Parts: sequence; C-alpha cells; structure tokens
Amino acid sequence: MEPIIDVAIPALTTFFAIIGPLDVAALFAALTVDQTARQKRSMAIRGTLIGAVIVVTFALIGEILLAGLGISLAALRASGGILLLLMGIDMVFARSSGGVSTTDDEEQEAITKTDISVFPLATPLIAGPGALGAAILLMAGQSGNTTGQAVVIGSLLAVLLFTLISLLLAGKIYNLLGVTGMHVITRVMGVLLCALAVQFIFDGVGQSGLYGP
Repeated sequence: MEPIIDVAIPALTTFFAIIGPLDVAALFAALTVDQTARQKRSMAIRGTLIGAVIVVTFALIGEILLAGLGISLAALRASGGILLLLMGIDMVFARSSGGVSTTDDEEQEAITKTDISVFPLATPLIAGPGALGAAILLMAGQSGNTTGQAVVIGSLLAVLLFTLISLLLAGKIYNLLGVTGMHVITRVMGVLLCALAVQFIFDGVGQSGLYGP
C-alpha cells in the first residue's frame, strides 16, 4: 500500500493543474462584471457544487465504466496520460483548449448568459473532460485500496474548495496577479502536469505486457 502522501501529492497536483482554480476565477470575474455581489456569490457556490457532483460521480463509477467497456487499467493509464500531456503542453504555451477551459465559441455563448453557474462554470470549467478523465484515472490507479481512493476524493474536494474560495475572491485575485501572473502560474502547473502525464504513460505501457514480463 502506498503512503498517503504519495497518493495525495500527485492527486492534488493533477486536479489543481487541470481545474486551474485561479484561471477559473479570472474568467468568472470577466463574465460577471455586471452582476451584483450576491448574484456572484450564488453562482460561485452553485457552480462549484454542481461541478463537484459531476466529477465525484465520475470518480466513483469510473471502474464500473471501465469494466463495462472492457478497458484495461493499462490502457486507461496510457490514454489518460496522453490526454493530460496534450493539456499540459497547452498550459505551458498558454493556449486555450476545450480540455481545461472553454473554447472561443463557448466563451461567446457564455457572455450572453446572465446565470453562468451551470454553463460554463460547472462544466466545462470545473467538470471538464480533463477533470473527469483524471478523476477516473486516479481512482482506477487505487483500485482495491479504499484508503487510497478516499485520499484521491479528499484531494479533489480540497481543490474544489480552493476553487470556490477563488471564485468568491475572483475580483481581488485577478487585480492582484494580473494576466501575466495568471500565465506564470498556469505554465508552472503545466510543466508539472506534463511530468505526471508522462509517468502515467510509462506506467500504462509497462503494465500492458507489450514488452514481456
């Protein structure tokens, strides 16, 4: 059984990098400039709760989905690693992608909405493809280890709590860090995500049996 810290650190880093609480807060601030403080607080809380329900649900039923589709853990590790690697590369070069943010079309649609708690806040900003894939991947990696899976869920909830706090303080965070500061944090987390993604790929290939015992 892995030490708790060895499970928690990769999980926290992965979820923090993919969800990007500070990036979500910056976009939230931009999309809610015309809303009252009460409306912003309501949307932040509702959006985070909905996103949490979606991601946690996928984390809990991930193994069932894998079994039903006949997907091996090795295949999930390799494919999930590739997906996370592509996202990490986008983060390093500060490029927008549908995996960790909204696309241009989605952002334009969001501008016309008065309540953004479900779209684009809950999904795809919080519960996007990257977060869902990472949740399933990390939980599957702790298959049979109840403590390890509890640590993964706990790490996810910790990042979601930080995301909620960031949303509630969105205006102040954006004014403090600015665009340059946000990009610096995004690039650093992107580098860490790339390293974790490559490790997932190595583990998947190693467990696949393609190269002998």
